[in-house]
Order: sequence, then structure tokens, then C-alpha cells
Amino acid sequence: MTDTAKPAVLFVCVHNAGRSQIAAGYLRALAGDRIDVFSAGSAPGESVNPTAVEVMAEEGIDIAAAVPQILTTDAVRVADVVITMGCGDACPIFPGKRYEDWELTDPAGQPIDVVRGVRDDIRARVEELMVTLV
Repeated sequence: MTDTAKPAVLFVCVHNAGRSQIAAGYLRALAGDRIDVFSAGSAPGESVNPTAVEVMAEEGIDIAAAVPQILTTDAVRVADVVITMGCGDACPIFPGKRYEDWELTDPAGQPIDVVRGVRDDIRARVEELMVTLV
């Protein structure tokens, strides 16, 4: 359960193994305890993409222990902001929630330079998101 005094953000992608984990890692690192951060996938993978772990480690953010989670209706219900990243219509829609769809390259199977570009794009978007939340 989230602390109602602070906003909750849910990042959703298909496998919850790359984009959503990178975004959650950045928001946790940059916002500290000012924002509750969750991530999930419509069809979660078995583990976080090792290249995503590597490019986040370059930023001093450790997402190696993260585990892909299944997207649930309850996860959407507790979130104030739901950020989707290529999961299509799999995310339930609730009135009064703020939804954003971030079009980002899926880092799965991509070379590290491409994943770094995705990471940098996500960081810029997370920083913009934080401005509107804290």
C-alpha cells in the first residue's frame, strides 16, 4: 500500500525486463522516498535484461536484483500515474488516473549503444515527470 501523502507511479512494459525497470530505477534513485515507484509487465520475462542492468550500473544505479512482475488491476488502482511503454491495450484504464504512453525502442536483443540511447531517453522523461510530481 502506498503512502497517500506522496504520488505513486507505475511503469508498464511487456516483459518488465528493460524499459520499465530502467524507468523505475531512475525514478527511485532521483526521487528517493518522495514518490512510490512500481513496475510491471503484461507478459513478464524471467529476469531483467542483462544489458539494461549493465547500462544502469554505468549510471551508478543497481537494478540487478529487480524481478519482473505481472501487471495487476490492483497495481494500476494504487497508482496516480501510469506510464506505458509498448504494452498496447493490456493496461486497465481507471477514471481519474494520469496515463502517458512513452514510445521507446525495446532494448531486448539490442546492442549496448542502442540500450544506452534508450536509457538516456528514459532518464530525460523521468526527470520531466518528476517536475510534475514533487
